[in-house]
Amino acid sequence: MSLFSKLFGSKPPAEVKPEDYNGFLIFAEPQKEAAGFRIGGRIEKEIAGEVKSHLFMRADTFNTAEIASDMTLLKAKQLIDQQGESIFR
Repeated sequence: MSLFSKLFGSKPPAEVKPEDYNGFLIFAEPQKEAAGFRIGGRIEKEIAGEVKSHLFMRADTFNTAEIASDMTLLKAKQLIDQQGESIFR
């Protein structure tokens, strides 16, 4: 069960296929909200033999899960470009 499910009481999401971006793995995991789907996901990277993970969620909501997933990928790439590996600190 994902951290989002534990925090918000929703069903665990289906297995998400990650997207590789500059050596980081992005898992788009938008969350169902009353107003639509909220941007949410995680970024992972193996550093010195240890998998580091960063969970993120944004206030933005969209009408469909597909749009929210696309926007999650864009936001994650922006985080990676701006912060790089320091995102895991």
